[in-house]
Amino acid sequence: MNFFDSHAHLSSSDVWPEIDAILERAKGAHVGHILNICTDPATLKRGLLLCHRDPFICNAGATTPHDVLTEGESAFPIFAEAARNKQIVAVGETGLDYHYEHSPKEIQKKFLIRYLHLAAECCLPAIFHCRDAFADLFAIADQEFPSQCKAALHCFTGNRKEAEEVLKRGWYLSFSGILTFKKSEELRAIAKETPLSQLLIETDTPYLAPQSCRGSRNEPAFIVETAACIAQQKGIALQEVVIASCNNAKNLFVR
Repeated sequence: MNFFDSHAHLSSSDVWPEIDAILERAKGAHVGHILNICTDPATLKRGLLLCHRDPFICNAGATTPHDVLTEGESAFPIFAEAARNKQIVAVGETGLDYHYEHSPKEIQKKFLIRYLHLAAECCLPAIFHCRDAFADLFAIADQEFPSQCKAALHCFTGNRKEAEEVLKRGWYLSFSGILTFKKSEELRAIAKETPLSQLLIETDTPYLAPQSCRGSRNEPAFIVETAACIAQQKGIALQEVVIASCNNAKNLFVR
């Protein structure tokens, strides 16, 4: 029974100094695959080193909506080259974040469209970050991203209607440690209703450690708690959640 952590920032500066110990703990927790999310040229460079050394790691890449104002133009050609050279298996995390709006909305939209076009060109799935911006995300994706292309909503924290819109498009909902937080009742109800065929689990390492480790740096080994929470909500065996989410992630990301 191997877990697939579908979103972890392994090559981030918060994780990299202890990467060997973190990966050993992941293997000890039966994490068999990890999708490493690269958000700038430095994390991409480290991520490529990781996947050559550890075949159970693959990479995705894009500038996050937070950073597109300052880093978008310089980083996009680097991620585009990686996508075209098949060095990454997904484009993302890209998207829109109107909660913090570290980058202006129009700049976020511009780069979302560029990354959607890149994903479609390279036949790669897109990984979306979306907060307080679902209406614009759906409108842009419907216009700019072919309906047959695949996508995942990373660290989903939206409402039931937004979840329905994601699932209606054939995309995947990915749940993180937030699901286990005491006040996440609505999110657990959404996870309960999400078909196993469209469900992913992630840690978002080093962020959002699950309830039992809240306040600590997150890591892939902690994914077990999120999977167990989903199994409990659905009233099914943990193994069913692990197998379904792993198969979904492999279908999306393993080439």
